[in-house]
Amino acid sequence: MKKNRIAKSAALAAGFIFLCALPGLARSDNAPNSAVQTPKAGQPKPQPQADSLSHTDFAGLIYTDEQKAEIDKILKTTEANKDVVLKDGKLNADQKDALLVGYSRMEYGSVYKVLSPEQQRLVRQRILARRSADQAAQKRQPPPN
Repeated sequence: MKKNRIAKSAALAAGFIFLCALPGLARSDNAPNSAVQTPKAGQPKPQPQADSLSHTDFAGLIYTDEQKAEIDKILKTTEANKDVVLKDGKLNADQKDALLVGYSRMEYGSVYKVLSPEQQRLVRQRILARRSADQAAQKRQPPPN
């Protein structure tokens, strides 16, 4: 019985990871190849963390009316999905947290796609600056004993 719970949790996690990866796999072939950056072989790719998402990355951007409408639609859809997860009695707290973080990631990715190239560049700069500041703060903290 315990194995069934573990199997169900693993299947749920695998399905969720697949759903998160699906938008990246569905890239159209007419997208310019110069926009795709291949990671260097010797350089490990940093793993995203739950706290890597920040509302301040999009703060201060000036949106067009079309962008506002699309972002509002994305936010409403995400909020509806999060409400369903929160009301689901079959999920434990860890599963709910994982799904909520996943929906937030999908929300940020969808909003990012709505932005103009210049706005995307600005958001990328903010993310990189925040990550480097976080890494510097981690280096200053003494290691736990």
